[in-house]
Amino acid sequence: MPNPDLTSDFTSFRIAIVAASWHEQIMGGLIQGALRVLEAAQVKQFQLLRVPGSFEIPVVARAAAIAGFDAIVALGVVIRGGTPHFEYICQGVTYGITKVSTELGVPIGNGVLTCNTIEEALDRAGLPGSHEDKGFEAAIAALSTAKVLKDFKAALHT
Repeated sequence: MPNPDLTSDFTSFRIAIVAASWHEQIMGGLIQGALRVLEAAQVKQFQLLRVPGSFEIPVVARAAAIAGFDAIVALGVVIRGGTPHFEYICQGVTYGITKVSTELGVPIGNGVLTCNTIEEALDRAGLPGSHEDKGFEAAIAALSTAKVLKDFKAALHT
């Protein structure tokens, strides 16, 4: 991932983190990764909204978008099992957050892990020994896109 530019003024941005509750250790890593970005960017206004599972993320993300948040970080984890449940949940979450983002014009950083095993999820959770930090990456994507939109809107009004 490219080195993120967090030197812009993000102090007026309002960011919501919508995070599932399943898989506490993995979710803890994802949330901490997102919070590191917000701290580094000096975001003063953020809210952590916990939902039961990943499937519930889109409805709360929609409420956050309507409430005026500038960007949303969606965090969750879905582990493949022996039934088609995995495909339905992953498709529903992806479709839901995409629909919210495009219809309401609010960027959503997608940090919902869709993994075959717990080990794959742990390796992406930003924990000690993990190779990736998807919570961090999702927050960077949300914040960076919110900045692009803000700059674009400001340029239209000049």
